[in-house]
Amino acid sequence: MDLKTTRWSVGVGDDSPIATITLSRPRRHNAWTGRMHTELRHLLQRAEDEASIQVVIITADVEGQAFCPGADAQALEGHADRGGYDAGTPLDLAMPGYGTADEFDADFAHLWGMETITIAAVNGAAAGVGLALACWCDLRVAISGAVWTTAHGKLNLPAEYGLSWILPRIIGQGRATDLLLTSRRFTSDEAFDLGLVNRLVDADSAGAALELARTLVGQVSPHALRATKRQLTADATHDDPSRSVRDAQRRLDQMMTEPDYREATAAFIEKRAPVWNKRPDS
Repeated sequence: MDLKTTRWSVGVGDDSPIATITLSRPRRHNAWTGRMHTELRHLLQRAEDEASIQVVIITADVEGQAFCPGADAQALEGHADRGGYDAGTPLDLAMPGYGTADEFDADFAHLWGMETITIAAVNGAAAGVGLALACWCDLRVAISGAVWTTAHGKLNLPAEYGLSWILPRIIGQGRATDLLLTSRRFTSDEAFDLGLVNRLVDADSAGAALELARTLVGQVSPHALRATKRQLTADATHDDPSRSVRDAQRRLDQMMTEPDYREATAAFIEKRAPVWNKRPDS
């Protein structure tokens, strides 16, 4: 696919398991369009298909001075003129994460169906769909002072893309209710205090996200990363602790037979860094 609104890069050497997707419409502050949605899905599928990639960082063009301020204003005007919503995406849209569980077979929820770990590196304003994208990533790193908002209420819209489901699960019902009902602005500093942001930095959220990704791929086995993500996302859709325990035991029995378990124990005894195998199926 010809990339017009995003960029794709993969690290080299020790960083080769880490890819970066950059939202890039700097003249429009990286505002969301159907084309950007299409390209993002294409690149996320590429990450899922490339066995060497374990973590994807999603960030934005720094020249845009925002992460993603929501839908492009011209697109919003077009929806009003047409009298309805038009996603602006093709019928053959890539489906990364689809097929894992019915619960995740939808826009943005599919990020939880993916096995690749996703980190949002929020380097500026995140509103509406931009906020939703950050929330559906597994982890969030943000620069201090960036403005966030759900935005929908002031546009006579409902909470978008499952925010009414995912936001309470990240920060709690009461706090999510405040942000969703008021559509008020809040900073990434408050988002950090609420537990929405995992790492808060003064500058260079992409660099901080890269350091976090390096920790994941360097210290945690590929299969453990994928299995733990699957446990977290699956357990968010049910309220049965025994199911979680049984799933963990099944995974334990399997993963203790794998070479990476033997390597992990040897590295621990020998007091050295482990050398992981390529990621296996989970």
